[in-house]
Amino acid sequence: MYAIELTPERPVPALTDDAVAAEAAGFDAVFAAHHYNNRDQFMALSSMAQATESIAVGPGIANPYETHPVTLASRVATLDEVSDGRAIFGVGPGDASTLRNLGYDHDRPLRRVLETFEVARRLWRGERVDHDGTFEAHDAGLNYEVGEIPVYVGAQGPHMTRMGAKRADGVLYNGAHPKDLEWAEAQVEKGVEAGDGDRSAVDLAAYASVSVAEEESAARDAARMPVAFITAGAPGPVLSRHGLDQELADAIGQSISAGEFREAGGQVSDAMIDAFCIAGTPETVAERTAALLEYADSVVFASPLGPDVSEAIDLLAAARQR
Repeated sequence: MYAIELTPERPVPALTDDAVAAEAAGFDAVFAAHHYNNRDQFMALSSMAQATESIAVGPGIANPYETHPVTLASRVATLDEVSDGRAIFGVGPGDASTLRNLGYDHDRPLRRVLETFEVARRLWRGERVDHDGTFEAHDAGLNYEVGEIPVYVGAQGPHMTRMGAKRADGVLYNGAHPKDLEWAEAQVEKGVEAGDGDRSAVDLAAYASVSVAEEESAARDAARMPVAFITAGAPGPVLSRHGLDQELADAIGQSISAGEFREAGGQVSDAMIDAFCIAGTPETVAERTAALLEYADSVVFASPLGPDVSEAIDLLAAARQR
């Protein structure tokens, strides 16, 4: 799978045009990112679905804290209906820095994610559900038929990565560096072994922040803000793997929580960009993508994509051909 992520920080019509362009360029799927301070993820996905014919569409990712998991399952099922069976359910714990703004503790994330998609699958099969765990549901059900929807777990740490490999259809691993994907592949293999499954049935997708432009400096400048979010949410072992400063990562997270996004971007170092983003010309992107595919099965080109998103789609299509 070659896919792209679009962030609803821009108007929905613009995102829809980009989804149409991605389909024309031969991409297999388009994901919409979610943060509460951007436009609504599912409204954007619905618009994309209705304007396209073959490309898969899905949240990348939806978190089960802001929305009750049963309601989230229904939203994904509705997207599947609108898209005529093209929905993908990308689910993960979400960004801790922005969730704190809404009063959520981000407690028990692995259990919350697992329970969310397991309950969703039961609902999609037409079952009535009683559930008492990280959330409650009492005799819940959907009043319409739903087809099979693939589930991808958004992950970065070892436990979430292994759980996704063991219980879901795929893992959207938040990583753009071969070191991270090599490590992630080892975790996926452990998860598959624990579940007595088949490694070939689990799709390890490198969910890689990418910024592409004809000029490398422009691409790197456009990468700073997304890298700030990635750095702030990165687990300690990931920071250590790349020799990055935990205190600086914490400071970036505090700036994001305070809504000081420009300051957060300014705190991002070149080493952080190299660790957490593929930033440069199409030739650079092609080389870095090939390195990821030594370990990953699929690649999702994630935000920022570049200083000009519409142009970036064409540049990424060219990089893919290389």
